[in-house]
Amino acid sequence: MKQNDAVKNKHLKVKTKRLNRSKAGDVGIDIMLILLAAFMVLPMVYVIGNSFKSFDELFVFPPRFIPLNPTTANYLDLFTVLSTSWVPISRYLFNTVFVTVVGGIAHIFISSLAAYALCKFNFPGKNVMFQTVVLSLMFSATVTQIPSFLIIAKLGILDTPWSLILPAIQSSLGLYLMKQFMEQLIHDSLLEAARIDGAGEIRIFGQIVMPLVKPAWLTLMILTIQSLWNSTGAGYIFSEEIKMLPTALSQITATGIARAGVSAAITVIMMLVPILTFVFSQSQMIETMATSGMKD
Repeated sequence: MKQNDAVKNKHLKVKTKRLNRSKAGDVGIDIMLILLAAFMVLPMVYVIGNSFKSFDELFVFPPRFIPLNPTTANYLDLFTVLSTSWVPISRYLFNTVFVTVVGGIAHIFISSLAAYALCKFNFPGKNVMFQTVVLSLMFSATVTQIPSFLIIAKLGILDTPWSLILPAIQSSLGLYLMKQFMEQLIHDSLLEAARIDGAGEIRIFGQIVMPLVKPAWLTLMILTIQSLWNSTGAGYIFSEEIKMLPTALSQITATGIARAGVSAAITVIMMLVPILTFVFSQSQMIETMATSGMKD
């Protein structure tokens, strides 16, 4: 018996050893990942480097990623130009932050509620509604721009921040994403156990469903913030005091090549918020996706 157990253990060790990668393979994979990461980071490094270059250094060929004589003149020129505007920069910033925060929270909340109803309740027309949502993903925003404008005009919210918030709330991408996650992570047995314990649907949704689908709404939050933060509101907002920050900044860069450095500084400022949002939420997304599974 002891000899048989020893032979079995020896075979198991051999099989386990064969399944593991060699050190050379691990080093090769690490090198490949480092090269891919460097390739993806290079455009960001180039843009940030341009924002600290002098005017003469911006047009050097071949271009340099790192400026030889870094300067903050581009950022100082940007704030100087913005301070001369008759609408203060704080107003543009407030408009963008208001649209981003209200539109993002409302979109996540309503999409999650609708996805929960479509995923865990049976009612007439449920499949037709979901198929309609899936079909709507095939159409780009350009195709639906005219119908959206007509609807917004009929609602009387044209030239208001709600003309940007309302289309963001009704985006079908959030509903589709939340429904797919809920089908995979939320088991009916868990909901039935909560109902037997006396929990209502609102409590189940807030304390059970939303924590388990945290990766979904964190991903949705990143996508929504990126979309709304970069939204110009062109075609919907005409009053200068209601315009978004990207519109004000684009008006500065429209003067031409003379403000190439200022344009680079604007690019860095506009990409800062989406990047920070992703950086601060990435760890929670990975942790939640690793621990939010449930097995029957």
